[in-house]
Amino acid sequence: MKISRTLGRALALLAGFAVATTVGAQSAPPAAAPAKPAPAAKPTAKKPAASQVKPIVEARAMDLLKAMSARLAAAKSMSFTAVVGYEYPSKFGPPIVYTTRYDVTMQRPNKLRILMPGDGPASEFYYDGKTMVAYAPAENLAAFADAPPTIEGALAAALKNAAIYFPFTDLLVADPYAAMADGVRLAFYVGPSTVIGGTKTDMMVWANDVVFVQIWIGADDKLPRRMRAIFREDKLGLRHEMELSNWQLDPVLPPDTFASQKAQTAGRMAFAAPAPPPKGVKPIVKGMGTKPEAATPAPKTN
Repeated sequence: MKISRTLGRALALLAGFAVATTVGAQSAPPAAAPAKPAPAAKPTAKKPAASQVKPIVEARAMDLLKAMSARLAAAKSMSFTAVVGYEYPSKFGPPIVYTTRYDVTMQRPNKLRILMPGDGPASEFYYDGKTMVAYAPAENLAAFADAPPTIEGALAAALKNAAIYFPFTDLLVADPYAAMADGVRLAFYVGPSTVIGGTKTDMMVWANDVVFVQIWIGADDKLPRRMRAIFREDKLGLRHEMELSNWQLDPVLPPDTFASQKAQTAGRMAFAAPAPPPKGVKPIVKGMGTKPEAATPAPKTN
């Protein structure tokens, strides 16, 4: 039993689909008179290559990142909902979008719970400062592993040992700004917006050598509301989008929040990656991996 699901699994939905066209036989038409040669097109000025565009790092954009980071880092505990849509190429050409919901609860420095109700099989992830658990409720199977004493360390270990990666990882670390400011190549302010959850936001763009990200940050509360990313090494330019809502900062959390009694009594499965992750993207946070690869949206089960 696997504790994470590869993106390719979803392509099985298309296995029975086929397209066929039939062309009737026709006699050849009479030969047409030769057409006059078209006039030569006027040469047009070449657009500069992306690599030739001078990088811009605006102070206003970096200040927005600092304000967002400070708001998140100051919270001793927090919870939020992340709805993530990611494109995956179909064999017919245009990409298909798959969506995953994450209900996240964390307490610094070493408590984390992530519930994933679907799409796909439901799964849960728990970390209590000593142990991390991936649990599949429908199959009643759980994987246990010893974990480092911090959230950052636990997430790094989950990625390394079981290909478990969460797209909001950079929002959970002790200093999100340090994660995003490292290696920044591009940062600029786009403008205001009021369409994300009815909240007034400021739009900005941030990029490094790995990923190009557009971020919507609450104008008043400085909380991230939406992120849209394209990874540089992805030749298809597939888009990854994440909307963040239901923010609660410093909620009072019951002691049993970060454990599951059902997981404790469930059957056991290995805490290991089911297959090599697809190439193209990688986490931003230092220590979360150096190869240009991304783990599948996990933990899921087959």
